[in-house]
Amino acid sequence: MRRFWSVCGIGCLLALFVFCDVALAGRVARRQVRQQKRIYQGVASGELTYRETRRLEREQVRIQRTKRRAWSDGQLTPRERVHLELMQDKASADIYRLKHNDIQR
Repeated sequence: MRRFWSVCGIGCLLALFVFCDVALAGRVARRQVRQQKRIYQGVASGELTYRETRRLEREQVRIQRTKRRAWSDGQLTPRERVHLELMQDKASADIYRLKHNDIQR
C-alpha cells in the first residue's frame, strides 16, 4: 500500500510540472495574440505606418521562432521562459512607442 501512495505522489508531482509548463506556454501564446491585436489595431487606426508595421511583425516572427526552438525538446525551461518574456516585454514597449510617436499613415 505504501508503494501505491508513493507512485501516486510521484505521478501527481509529474502532472503538476507538466501542467505548469503548459500553463506558462499558454501565457506566452496569449500574450503573442494580444500583441498581434495591438499591431492590427494600430494599422486600422492609422497609428502605424507600413514600415513600422513591418518592423513589429518581424519582431513577432522572431519571438515565435524562439518559442518554437525553446519547445523543440518538449519543455520550456525557466531560463527559456524568462528569455521569451523579456523579448515580449521589448516588443510590447516597441508597439507602444511606435503607436504613440505622432507619425500618421
